[in-house]
Amino acid sequence: LVFFFLTFIVMKPIHLLFSLPALWLLGFSSTQANPSDTITHHDYEVSAEVAIAGDKTPLWMTANRHGISGVSGDYGYLRAKVEGEGILGRKDKRHPWTYGYGVDLVGGYGMTGSKFFPAQAYLQANYRAIRFQIGMKENQLAMKDDRLSSGSQTFGINARPVPQVRFEIPEYLSITGKSNWAAIKGHISYGMMTDGNWQEKYTRNSLYHYSKNGLYHSKAGYLRIGNENKFPLTFEGGLEMATQFGGTSYRVHDREDLRDQPVKMPHNFRAFFDALFCLGGDPTDGVYTNVAGNTLGSWLLALNYKGKNWRARVYYDHFFEDHSMMFLEYGWKDGLIGAELELPRNPVVSKVVYEHLYTKYQAGPIYHDHNDVIPDQVSGVDNYYNHHIYAGWEHWGQGFGNPLIVSPLYRADGTLNFNSNRVKAHHIGLMGSPTAEWDYRVLASFMQSWGTYAHPFDEIRRNASLLCEVSYRPQFSRTGHFAKGWQFTAAWAMDRGSLIGDNNAFSLKVTKSGLFCK
Repeated sequence: LVFFFLTFIVMKPIHLLFSLPALWLLGFSSTQANPSDTITHHDYEVSAEVAIAGDKTPLWMTANRHGISGVSGDYGYLRAKVEGEGILGRKDKRHPWTYGYGVDLVGGYGMTGSKFFPAQAYLQANYRAIRFQIGMKENQLAMKDDRLSSGSQTFGINARPVPQVRFEIPEYLSITGKSNWAAIKGHISYGMMTDGNWQEKYTRNSLYHYSKNGLYHSKAGYLRIGNENKFPLTFEGGLEMATQFGGTSYRVHDREDLRDQPVKMPHNFRAFFDALFCLGGDPTDGVYTNVAGNTLGSWLLALNYKGKNWRARVYYDHFFEDHSMMFLEYGWKDGLIGAELELPRNPVVSKVVYEHLYTKYQAGPIYHDHNDVIPDQVSGVDNYYNHHIYAGWEHWGQGFGNPLIVSPLYRADGTLNFNSNRVKAHHIGLMGSPTAEWDYRVLASFMQSWGTYAHPFDEIRRNASLLCEVSYRPQFSRTGHFAKGWQFTAAWAMDRGSLIGDNNAFSLKVTKSGLFCK
């Protein structure tokens, strides 16, 4: 266990990736079954939401919704979702296969990009703890609360999911037998971005670049040490990495002779291999090769404590671009530090989250490639979420990562670069259930931004964002019939400051869910 832990935390990711197939084989040989192999269900959910806003929609009415929102004022949509899981074969351990599927369609107005689009569409097959999935599916945050956290820095819940082929261990799988003192989970996937035509249209009248037919690769491995049923303190550590590669990049210039000069990125077998093991280089690198595509990731660390009727968690999310801040050469001055407290059952507050995000350092303000005159390599100015070939770490204009690095869509100027990635922010989230029918959620963030190293703001820009949301789930209708599955949600949000502007919005949402087939 000590050797595995040191390998996971210290060694280069290539060693971790070589070990992943062996970890998956552990899952095939395990006697543990996926919990879903004892449950068959087919669910539906139909919802409608309308938001009334000014020129811009406030941050917390658009962020962390998997891209289902708009930033340019009013929006509304209808959404219909069907999801299910079932058992393949007999319901015993000799036939531990299960299947899953989902179709989730959205249509509306004021949305980013198209008026009608699939939010999710996937098929999956599970063998015990192992899952193979094809399509696009909304995934949860790792080691953070989806409803209260500001979001992860690499694999957040802010943008539309990418269609992909994904091989994973979705839940922790014990590697110490029945004692369950150590467990692993992880995934590896390849996919394709779907917003190329939209990028071209959005940037048509600007001087900034876009890409089409870009490919997507992600991988992650997580380790849990401890068993909360035997000892209250557990540790979690993880490495998340992603690469944008392939496709064609177009840099739009005002000079006619340079307009739409394409950079074609390789998309052969070697390109897939380079993305997996963080190798290769780009056609524009010249003699100073780095790695192929836009490569980034996060180290995740968390300590969890399970009390008698309460829980607590502290966590750290360290983001890096390429290799410069992946290890300790430049120090880990940037990161997201969070604390989560789940309180004993009470009618006031059930859970509280606090997070502090700091991204000002970015390996320092100097970048210099070594040469004959100055042989030292200084790999600073990491320029988080931006890239010289791809538009950046985003999909349909929304960042894949933490939304406190504000989406380019808020500028509404036809550019897709993140112009405010040097950020210092505080975030609070809390929720509660005064009764079985009512619950609420509050998100509040305050941030300061210095712009970027290349284009700093003239003065610090600040922003305060707030969301207050109340949901009502009636237990019985007026006629006395059971009304389970209905939910009515009202929300009010605002922004104040020079970074996003002064914005207000009010929204109403109605949802009906239930079983359509047993």
